[in-house]
Amino acid sequence: MTSRAPIARRSVRAVLIDDQDRLVLVRRTKPDRPVYWTTAGGGVEPEDVDRRATAAREVLEEVGATAVIGEQVFLTSDPTAEGLRIAHFHLARLLTIDPDARTGAEHGDPTRGGFETDVIALTAVSEIDLRPPELRDFLVANAEALLAEVDLLEP
Repeated sequence: MTSRAPIARRSVRAVLIDDQDRLVLVRRTKPDRPVYWTTAGGGVEPEDVDRRATAAREVLEEVGATAVIGEQVFLTSDPTAEGLRIAHFHLARLLTIDPDARTGAEHGDPTRGGFETDVIALTAVSEIDLRPPELRDFLVANAEALLAEVDLLEP
């Protein structure tokens, strides 16, 4: 059997799409760094047994939204000295959003920079610095299929 790197961190993120075919993203600002965008999401805790439920929790914490979380549509990994950092990206349909409902610790810590909710047309995602860049490329290449799939997610 081949030796594999251990998993150092596992996260779950949501490719969250609203009813106008826009991505609901987190616009990140940090002093002395260019603005970039990420999907809502975060680390999988030891007590988390269901990645969809984890994604729903993270969407509520980071953008104050409720969503139907669908299947995993993308996966990234990043090797580090401690092991692999794996991110699972699930397609999600936005149901409701209220920025005042955000509860994530990042919103109360100015040292972590800005975390603002932003919406970007799925067709315009190639024009922003969405991280990771492999996700941006995937979204551009598969926009039509993602929109067809998100329409199938039932509330």
